[in-house]
Amino acid sequence: MKATGIVRRIDDLGRVVVPKEIRRILRIREGDPLEIYTGNNGEIVLKKYSPVGEMSQIATEFAETASSILGGTVAVSDTDTFVASAGKLKKQFCAERIDKELDHVIQSKGRFFTEKKLVVPILAQGDAIGSITILPGESKSLGEAEMKAAQIGAEFIAKQLYS
Repeated sequence: MKATGIVRRIDDLGRVVVPKEIRRILRIREGDPLEIYTGNNGEIVLKKYSPVGEMSQIATEFAETASSILGGTVAVSDTDTFVASAGKLKKQFCAERIDKELDHVIQSKGRFFTEKKLVVPILAQGDAIGSITILPGESKSLGEAEMKAAQIGAEFIAKQLYS
């Protein structure tokens, strides 16, 4: 673990404030779920929880299936990183952090759609928890079929989390 030099006290309700600098670096926002567990040497570890990351096997199977049918690249992300990808540009997404543009689309809970890129947020119980990104195959443009596939994937992954 990396030492930060920041010390915080526990208040009478057992709360600790996570410093703003650390929240900004780790993209932790108000309301984000944190996983709490203990380390081997008596540490208390806080880890940003990713429900989409927990579903990486289903996300991978969706990305592979959609990519093979649509002929493009399909990537699934949580609110921090890409958890699954398939298609010709798969390596471009593999375990990469999402950029500010994608983060903005996810947080706005709106779709982004051009002929060369499609992003549909994954919404679970009204919260934005990730996204489906589709890029077209060579010499192709994105259309209604890709939009429907992304919507189905986003809703399917969201439903799997709460079933």
